[in-house]
Amino acid sequence: MMNNIKEPLIPNVCVITDIRQDTPDVKTFRVLTLDGKKPFIHKPGQCAMLSMPGIGEALFSITSSPTNTEYVEFSIKKCGCVTSWLHAAEVGQQITVRGPYGNGFPVETEFKGQDMLFIAGGIGLAPVRSVINYVRDNRANYGKVDIVYGSRSKDDLVFYKEIIDEWVADSSINVHLTIDREQEGWDGHVGFVPTYVKELGFEPNKTAVLCGPPIMIKFTLQGLGELGFDKKQVYTTLELRMKCGIGKCGRCNVGSKYVCKDGPVFRMDQLDALPDEY
Repeated sequence: MMNNIKEPLIPNVCVITDIRQDTPDVKTFRVLTLDGKKPFIHKPGQCAMLSMPGIGEALFSITSSPTNTEYVEFSIKKCGCVTSWLHAAEVGQQITVRGPYGNGFPVETEFKGQDMLFIAGGIGLAPVRSVINYVRDNRANYGKVDIVYGSRSKDDLVFYKEIIDEWVADSSINVHLTIDREQEGWDGHVGFVPTYVKELGFEPNKTAVLCGPPIMIKFTLQGLGELGFDKKQVYTTLELRMKCGIGKCGRCNVGSKYVCKDGPVFRMDQLDALPDEY
């Protein structure tokens, strides 16, 4: 299996072998090398650049777990030039891939032996999925697992089939779903993620992984603080103007940090040390 550490900027030609429609504006793309192999070894939380010559290049979270040795997946929301082109692509389309980039979540160090609380909103579940499935595949190494996930509507819940068929069915995991407003056919919780987290009243003895829209992160972090969580217990992942992926072009520079190299995973107290420009 190839690894791109020696030549981090050289893209590899890969092929899209499967496309899954997750929500009206999110698709999951399965990617392999031309000879049918996984294109790289990665850590939960790392990213990779996908591109098509003449169209553009963009960085996306790797949503499949490193424990999946057969392929990598990217769950992509349609929101711009490259993403619109990808959403129009079909199985068999060749693209170029380079990476993986970033530090990833500390699943084998700080997370090991801890009770885990995963909190996500909307497409924010995409990078968190890799960590959840890594923990599930190494279940004996972690304590209790809770997942709080919400979106605007039931139709906007990414990975809904996997959540119901695998995560909810796993007796060792507690899954808490919510949608923003009442919807016909939905008998689950209704309300915003930050409020739901406070309602659930988690004990502050967990390590939390948080990802979603900035406003959701802001109020969820505030709610966790009210429950007694310290910012050193909370991790998140950023995707900020990354272009080269190795800390050379400077586009993702904030203060003394490069999101592509020092992140994209940061502890919340580390983000407090960054300048107000972020």
